[in-house]
Order: sequence, then structure tokens, then C-alpha cells
Amino acid sequence: MLEVGEAVDGTALRRWVDLGLRALAERRDEINSLNVFPVPDGDTGTNLLVTLRSAAAELDTSAADAEDVATIVGALARGAFHGARGNSGVLLAQMLRGLADALDGAVVVDGAALGRAWRHAADLVTRALSCPAEGTIVSVLHAAADGAHAAGRSGSLVTVATAAADAAAEALQRTTAQLDVLAEAGVVDAGGLGLLLLLDAFVETVSGRRPDRAPIATSKPGAPARRGGHNGHEPRHGGDQDFEVMYFVEGSDTARMDTLRTRLDALGDSVAVVGDGAGTWSVHVHCCDAGAAVEAGLEAGRLHQVTVTCFALEAQQRIGVGPVASGAGSRSVLAVVAGDGAAELFEAEGAAIVRADDPITRRHLLDAIRRLGSRDVMVLPNGALPAQELVAVGAAARDHRREVMFLPCSSMVQGLASLAVHDPGREAADDAFAMSEAAAATRWGSLRIANERALTWVGTCEPGHSLGLSGHDVVVIEHDLVTAGASLLDKVLAAGGELVTMLVGFDAPDGLAERLTRHVNDRHPEVEVLVYHGGQRSDLLQLGVE
Repeated sequence: MLEVGEAVDGTALRRWVDLGLRALAERRDEINSLNVFPVPDGDTGTNLLVTLRSAAAELDTSAADAEDVATIVGALARGAFHGARGNSGVLLAQMLRGLADALDGAVVVDGAALGRAWRHAADLVTRALSCPAEGTIVSVLHAAADGAHAAGRSGSLVTVATAAADAAAEALQRTTAQLDVLAEAGVVDAGGLGLLLLLDAFVETVSGRRPDRAPIATSKPGAPARRGGHNGHEPRHGGDQDFEVMYFVEGSDTARMDTLRTRLDALGDSVAVVGDGAGTWSVHVHCCDAGAAVEAGLEAGRLHQVTVTCFALEAQQRIGVGPVASGAGSRSVLAVVAGDGAAELFEAEGAAIVRADDPITRRHLLDAIRRLGSRDVMVLPNGALPAQELVAVGAAARDHRREVMFLPCSSMVQGLASLAVHDPGREAADDAFAMSEAAAATRWGSLRIANERALTWVGTCEPGHSLGLSGHDVVVIEHDLVTAGASLLDKVLAAGGELVTMLVGFDAPDGLAERLTRHVNDRHPEVEVLVYHGGQRSDLLQLGVE
């Protein structure tokens, strides 16, 4: 057992991730509010949080039993790479990749190794960007790396970690004077603040206490309220790009990716091209011609998970409307969820939640609806109550001030699919239709262990049998849980599908999701797989196919 401050082992790294997630979740709205450059997307805090959650989910899935630093950091880097959201998420993923490369083969990490790792991570992030700028998360990261590297020559682990965080804090305060848009708004860089929270969480991990920081500048009296998405680049086109385009490229090489970077530089700004070290690249660009950015990628290799975000539309949708009630004219989405991980997922997507870890009653749901105080409330029941009880709740909740709509979501994976297309800028009825359609298009299933003898559509099950359910019907009975899961996936995917989302339950055995992911990769290579730790106790694993 390592003494606190002596070196970092696997257990300490897991605690760092937990503390980092907690810090980002607590201050997500604050980080979002700092965004003033170069586009009005105001989601840096959310993007960092979602990306780190993806990293943590991969850690739980593929390195659940690992104790060495190299394996754990490698899993974090993979998860962040494949789940990165926005440019701030891409940069966080590249930072973790740099740490993983520098710590390859390490069982534990001392101060000197940590200093070298931060330096390598900073250099790798810089190389991923076409035009890194001062006053951004990149300059904050470089300051942290310089502080850690200098202290690492002779300092202890705690000294190195503290030096990195203190240097980052000083650099963060300087960002206000380094970019005109930050100076005008009187704020520090949003991504830089997120990075500082992670560095302070690392200090807490190795020393037992979090640094006591002076208040961070979040506004200047009289300064105009501005929102945007700061991403570590110098804008060369006036920050007036219309779209954010992101995709993954496979089947390519370094030369073709360099050519792609050059083409994207000509099309727009905020260009980031990062690799996972295993033949896949993640690409990000802000531009006015989204089609041209995608076409450029097609010439570089095979594309998948292409996403295009319109900044102007998102800005319009945010005016006067939020995911949680702020007055009589607002619209809320309320989701019934079970498990800590699932609660975090729905909250990250902007939903208010009511927990159903224990059986939920009509009164619980009715009280949650009334607490929102919104004019329109869309409820994702996620199978927690039967239809007749939902009808009773709706009748009691509706009055001249409030309209309540229950969407046909019978599982949390359907609720997530529904929430993904939620658009508060649409008319309520149109939004409800689109969300209902997304839920209906998501085929879902679950894995459970039989606790009694019962007759099902596919035969009689005995206590201890592994059951695969498609919807509410048992379609698989096996003695082995992985075999049941593989059979269920094959049956659900027989009708097609592009994406499988797995929500891992609290009591799921270690490695279950990883083995099922390998099965999908082997038998259905065209299908993407996303794994999240839901923490629900009702199902060992819940899956959705879109």
C-alpha cells in the first residue's frame, strides 16, 4: 500500500477520476457561462464533463480489474477519444492520450515521471491544433506542464502535482489579458478553468486536500453578457463560422491526414486532428460549408459518427428557454431514472430527474412535476410506472398553468434516445412527436437473472437462469450470462441497427459489457457500441439499438 504522496497507483487514479467528475459536475454551469470565444455554444463545461464520463465508463468496462497506471490511463484515453464532445472534449482526450503514451508500461508514477508526462501531454495537444493561441486551455496546460516538469527534477509527487496546479491557476488568471474577447467580458478561459479543476482534483488525490483558490473572474461590472465556446484556437475568420463539424476517420495514414488538416484550415478555423494511436483519427472544425468539410474527410479515409452542429440554431434555441424551469414560459424534460450513473447521463443532457432506485409512486412523480413549475413538462417515465398510473398523474398535474405530456419511453435507453433529439426551440407538440418517434425507433432489451421458476415464450426458466428480454418479453434463456447477452444482441440486431447503447447495472459482473462489446465487434462490425455505467439495480444490463 502506497503512502499518500509517495506515488500514484491505480487506486489513486480511479479516485482522481471520481473527484474530477464531481468537480466538473458541480461547476459545469459556471464553466459554460464563461464561454465568450469564438462561437456562442456555451457548452464547454458540459463537453468536458461528458468526455470525462465516457473515459470513466471505458475504465469501468475494459480495465475494471486493472491496478497498474499504464492500463488505467490507456483506458481513460480510449474512452475520452471515442466519447469526446466538442473541441474542449477533443483536447481533453488528447491530453489523456499524451499521459498514456508517456506512462506506457508504468505500474506506479512518481513525481519525476509525472512531470515528464505532463510535458508530453501538452506537446501532443499543441501538435493536434492548427493555430494554438495564448489565453486558452492550451496555454494553461503548457503552464501546468512547465511547473510540473521543473518541480519533477527533485520534488516529491505532491510537490509536482501542486506546482502544476498552481502554475495553471496563475496562467488561467492571465488569460483575461491575453485575448481581447476575454478582456471585454472580464472572464477567464472556460476550458482553462475546467483543466484547473482536474489538476486540483489530482492534488487532492495525492495530498488529501484540495487547494484553496482565490475566486475566479466570472464577470466584469458593466460588461455585456456574452456566451460562446472557447476552444484553444486563434480565430482567423472573425469567429463567424456557421457550423461545428466532427467525425472519426479510419483507413487512413499520416500523410492523408496532414492533407486533410490543410484542406480544413482553408475551409474554416478551430481545426483539431487527433489520433488514438491505433489507426483512428478524430477531426474537428468550425466552418461555413459543412458539406465541404465532410467531403474532405471522405477523401482521407472512411468516416463514421459524423456530427454537424449549427451555431445559429443552437443560439436561437437557448434564448429564453432552458431544460429546467425558470418561469411560466419555460419547458422542462423530467426523466425517471435509477442508478447514479444514469442520473448523471440524463442531467448532462439537460433533463431534470426523479430517482426510482426504490419503487416510485404516483405521488413522487406528481410532486416532481409540480416542483418544476414549467408551463410545458415532458415526462420520460422509462418504464417506472404502468400506463394507467401515468394517466392519473397527468390528470392531477395539468391545470390552466401547466401542460404535461408523457412520452412513450419504456426504458432508460429509450429515454436517452428521446432526449437526444429534444429541441426546446420547436413547438411543444412537434418536439414531443420527434422525441416519441426517437423512442419508438429504439429497440431495447435487458439481461436479468431469474429468481423463480416461470413459463416464458421460449420455455420454462429456473431460478439462476440468465434471461434475455426484448422489451418486456423473455426471448433468451441460458445458463451463462454472457451467452444470453450475445444471443439477445444477435436477435435484436437481426432487424438492423447502427448503434448499440449499453447501460451497465450495479450488480453486473466485471467484464460483462466488454465481452458483449467484443461480440458485437466480431459479429456485427458495422455497428457502433457505446457503454455507460448506469448503476441501476433492476437490470444487470440494459441495451438499446438505433
